[in-house]
Amino acid sequence: MLTGLKVAIIGGDARQLEVIRKLTEQNASVYLIGFDQLDHGFTGATKVKINELKFGEMDCLILPVSATSLEGVVATVFSNEEVVLTKEMLDKTPPHCVVYSGISNNYLNTLTQSANRKLVQLFERDDVAIYNSIPTVEGILMMAIQHTDYTIHGSRVMVLGLGRIGMSIARTFSAIGAKVSVAANESAQLARITEMGLTPVHIKVLKDFIEPVDICINTIPAKVLDQKVLLRMTPKTLIIDVASQPGGTDFDFAEKQGIKALMAPGLPGIVAPKTAGKIIANVLSMLISGSIAEGKEK
Repeated sequence: MLTGLKVAIIGGDARQLEVIRKLTEQNASVYLIGFDQLDHGFTGATKVKINELKFGEMDCLILPVSATSLEGVVATVFSNEEVVLTKEMLDKTPPHCVVYSGISNNYLNTLTQSANRKLVQLFERDDVAIYNSIPTVEGILMMAIQHTDYTIHGSRVMVLGLGRIGMSIARTFSAIGAKVSVAANESAQLARITEMGLTPVHIKVLKDFIEPVDICINTIPAKVLDQKVLLRMTPKTLIIDVASQPGGTDFDFAEKQGIKALMAPGLPGIVAPKTAGKIIANVLSMLISGSIAEGKEK
């Protein structure tokens, strides 16, 4: 239980509703900023404006998956009012206050470091990334079906990267009958690809294997689909790029080549916000409970 804990949830989308539900069920006192247009009422949750929040009493601040903009603006689906998190606000929080977000950027990093507050990026955690790979793969599969006129079964699919998401993508597309190749650059990953019964391709020679590919799915946050690789592709190839922005594709050049390239970040929050929200809520609950226990031990 989180009885007595004061949590501020600042902005966010439908995924945050599951976080609110989870924390209020555990008896935390939850303050909602950027939810003035939310019709749903949660027992134990209070809607306030950011300039009304008593930052000095907060035990933790929960930001959206996208954190803030480089100007400190927090995305708010349930409000038309601009919400900005500033250094002055963070300076008012108690020293033990923890800031949680999905990802971070230079603004939030600088803000938390200057205030000497702990920042936890949920999407850097293996458990969150692996759980999130499930709705991500379903979203990719949906997009592949919508933007092709052939079955996935029997199609030639190239997955770029064998990380936590890449592995789930490769396994799923192979399971439904696609002929899957996976490009990576580490010998251990190439060995794993072989062990999975898939075709390994070293990323350095990707351009030599890309021409016959029907669907190319990129998970690598680096410009791997550059002009040299795209010149070897044919317009029949569909690119789905799920790497964090700006992605790993030269989208302008792909368009010039007549290649359909789709940017698809944040799929869990789009295709399955309830499930994605529960993933975040469960991990947050565990982390906050652990932080309380650690504080008591001290």
